[in-house]
Amino acid sequence: MQFKDIDFLIIGAGKSATTWLQTQLQADPAVYMPDPELHYFSREYDRGEDWYLSQFSDEGIGRTIGEKSNSYLYEPEGPARIHRVLPDVKLIAQLRNPVERAYSNYCMLFRRGDVGDDIETYLDPSQGENLRLLVAGEFALHLQAFIDLFGRERLLILFFEGVKNDPVGQMSQVRAHLGLPPRALAPDGLDKVKDRTAPAVPTHISKRLAWMKPVVRPLRGTSAFEAVRGSIARKTPYPPLSEDLRERLYDFFWPSIEALEQMSGQSLNHWYRPRNSTE
Repeated sequence: MQFKDIDFLIIGAGKSATTWLQTQLQADPAVYMPDPELHYFSREYDRGEDWYLSQFSDEGIGRTIGEKSNSYLYEPEGPARIHRVLPDVKLIAQLRNPVERAYSNYCMLFRRGDVGDDIETYLDPSQGENLRLLVAGEFALHLQAFIDLFGRERLLILFFEGVKNDPVGQMSQVRAHLGLPPRALAPDGLDKVKDRTAPAVPTHISKRLAWMKPVVRPLRGTSAFEAVRGSIARKTPYPPLSEDLRERLYDFFWPSIEALEQMSGQSLNHWYRPRNSTE
């Protein structure tokens, strides 16, 4: 495998149903994407080019080849690193309401036990030491670095709502961008995207049973496995996102949302209430 063989990259964003995109593309025999996310141009760059290319199997020869790594969107050096070896690559970014994305990210970290239940400590824009959860949602800033190098025409900007409301249309845009012919959605294409309210195995139990994962992996999806999992899975009581905190987050993201509207050519009115709204 050589760099010239790689056709596209899904660069983000996290918590925006990009795994759904990957699943849909991998269901097409004409497309090849390795698992899992490689993060080469961000976290794993020191591994070198040989390591990266070795992650692509010869199964991809003659197919449309790509990979998904959500961290590429946020890595300051990512665009230049990618452009140096993949100047003609096609880029796909699927984005989500930054307020909802930030809260979803917080909930994921809370479920893992990585953050506490004082939600304002992590999501209040005035507490600058924790802006890392918020900066990721300033999409226009991150995308501009890619546009400056690759041009706007090589970047397809999609939105999370398309997966929920029009999955067929969403994938039609992706396939057209990649030069692929029309194709029906994979069988699970209309399934609901990941839901944080779904019961999950508590973190403390999951960590204690981590050693069993290789053993039980072949059993996933069987009635016996799901019965055992269902007996210990619980709904996570997430700290709620208050209306006051939500408004502060919208104020923080307002300039970025407006910039993204201009960049994408799409209205994002559904992402926020007008400032003068009394509803």
